[in-house]
Amino acid sequence: MSDDPSTRARPGGPPSDAPPSMAQPAPPGVDGGPPPGRPGDEATSPPLGRDGGFLPPEPARRAPESALVRVVATAGIVGIATALGAILVAADAAGWIVGLAVSLVSVVLAALLWRSRTL
Repeated sequence: MSDDPSTRARPGGPPSDAPPSMAQPAPPGVDGGPPPGRPGDEATSPPLGRDGGFLPPEPARRAPESALVRVVATAGIVGIATALGAILVAADAAGWIVGLAVSLVSVVLAALLWRSRTL
């Protein structure tokens, strides 16, 4: 066998004098270009608002629907606080502890609810 580099076999591939049909194509991104993205990558990215943020500037719901959702969520907060109070009373907790716990939970949950832009 000669030492001519054109007839030497490359590791993992056919000899360099093999016909072009046997040559293996280079993997994506090896030829110096960026690797191709998945089809539809651009279509799956979230739309940006006018100011460049992820939330659109207009509300997602109409005003009456948003008000109804907030009222229902507020009723849920009252229900959670009532259940917490009932559990604490059943456990013979002091009255001031029950009142403090119920009021703190109610205020924190209501603040989170009314601060939300998505409701």
